[in-house]
Amino acid sequence: MNRSWLLWAPLAVTACIGGLATYGLVVPKDEQVRSAMIGQKLPEFALPPATQGVLPLSNTDMGDGKPRLLNIFASWCIPCKAEAPQLEALEAAGVEIDGIAIRDRPEDVAAFLDEFGNPYRRIGGDSEMAVQLKLGSSGVPETYVIAADGTILFQHIGDIRTEHVPMLIEKLKATK
Repeated sequence: MNRSWLLWAPLAVTACIGGLATYGLVVPKDEQVRSAMIGQKLPEFALPPATQGVLPLSNTDMGDGKPRLLNIFASWCIPCKAEAPQLEALEAAGVEIDGIAIRDRPEDVAAFLDEFGNPYRRIGGDSEMAVQLKLGSSGVPETYVIAADGTILFQHIGDIRTEHVPMLIEKLKATK
């Protein structure tokens, strides 16, 4: 039997691996996670207050005729602490912000708000991450632009930085 093709098999495998490596280097990596919830209404939920002195949060609170931001955060999240000044700037610009605290204890949320401020209109506690998963959120922090009718229009993954503030304000203005 003629098995000369076996001599070429390693070369063919090497060429395939080299081609895949070249493709990976040439084609730019898309790091943006596309949410399947964009264009969809908020899922139904009703969360208890994340700590004393804040109002609870439900999906019906965000379909009341005003566009707003929905910020998913946690007191133990370092990028959430870093974005706190930008949330304060958004609130100062007249943006209504609702929050969902993920896997947090009420006393930790209270300490976080005392240290970094409270730009939130309402804060629901999602200790089981059920709402976070319904939203298709991949972690904390994440911020959603919610239309006046409760439709999710945009998802910002990661902490809000100074350069993101004008973009988020513009996206909210575009919903009107």
